[in-house]
Amino acid sequence: MSQLDALVIGAGFAGATVARKLAEAGKQVLVVERRDHIGGNAYDCLDDEGVLIHKYGPHIFHTGHKEVYDFLSRFTAWRDYSHRVVANVYGQLMPVPFNLTSLDIAYEQRSAALAEKLLAAYGPERKVTILELRQSDDPELAELADYVYENIFKTYTMKQWGQTPEEIDPATTARVPVFLSRDDRYFQDLYQGMPLEGYAALFERLLDHPNIEVRLNTDAADVLTLTQVGTTLVNGEPFKGPIVYTGAVDGLFDRRFGRLPYRTLDFVFETHPVEWYQTHGTVNYTVDQPFTRITEFKHLTGQVLPKKTTIMKEFSKEFTGEDGQIPYYAVINPENKALYGQYAALAAEYPNLHLLGRLAEYQYYNMDAIVKRALELADRLSSAKD
Repeated sequence: MSQLDALVIGAGFAGATVARKLAEAGKQVLVVERRDHIGGNAYDCLDDEGVLIHKYGPHIFHTGHKEVYDFLSRFTAWRDYSHRVVANVYGQLMPVPFNLTSLDIAYEQRSAALAEKLLAAYGPERKVTILELRQSDDPELAELADYVYENIFKTYTMKQWGQTPEEIDPATTARVPVFLSRDDRYFQDLYQGMPLEGYAALFERLLDHPNIEVRLNTDAADVLTLTQVGTTLVNGEPFKGPIVYTGAVDGLFDRRFGRLPYRTLDFVFETHPVEWYQTHGTVNYTVDQPFTRITEFKHLTGQVLPKKTTIMKEFSKEFTGEDGQIPYYAVINPENKALYGQYAALAAEYPNLHLLGRLAEYQYYNMDAIVKRALELADRLSSAKD
């Protein structure tokens, strides 16, 4: 332990990025991961049929941050891929976010006139929210807002979050966009793509450094003890170096104030003896079906595998903490934010403990945002005086 400079708990994007940067700064870093693999929820692998799948749901890299792109490009080449998602609305497929192409499909003969009104009122290439459209003096634009809410947003969100329309946060509804463009890409970021050899290979290179030791199948409690006096023990010995924690913060403190609410996901994988199961990598089922979406991985990965494809149906439900469940999405509301605040205040009593990531910070972050935050934290820790 006298040679250990930093402890990182979790080997996803947050933990692996911090570990690599600290190792390159000359720190001896121990990374512990409770699963039997690195990569966190971005982990990919071959299924029993030889199809490369994302085990914990689809992960598509996109960012507007050059420093993030440049950093990850050290560990992977990229497959040129722009994600395009369509919604299945009573059998019709239309791009989401709802855009001018979607307008053509939904309104047919009226679409040209509606598009002209939208562009005149708001200008091209804008993302206009439902709230803005509903505040329009033009009844046809208000009608369009209602169409998008009913057919693209409402049922999908009810399935995703387990809420009735009355319970859905009005602020969330108000942000649902109509994109005044024919750009069908789901993301408009400058840098987009998929790791050419997959995420697992990216993480293997990211954590391949002589100053990094990785221990799999190791829980935080196996190595870390938080005392009642604001000091930390690692393997039973006092430790003053930085500890970066990326797991669920309520679990770190044995849920002292109660369990933080999350939504979890069930995945049903199916392999079919066809070249392609669907036209796009992801199809959202916004008005019917018990699942929220179907992902077909060959669209994402570019894998060539004739007459064989694997799809994944995604079901959302309440996280209860039972064995095998994974917390995916924080249920953010004032009550839950206050509960998280209690845990964050408790963590702040330990000066060398740093919370990082979706679970530790009880926030939704895209992958690139996590990497950016991890790079910034690593820079601060590397420049701090011992």
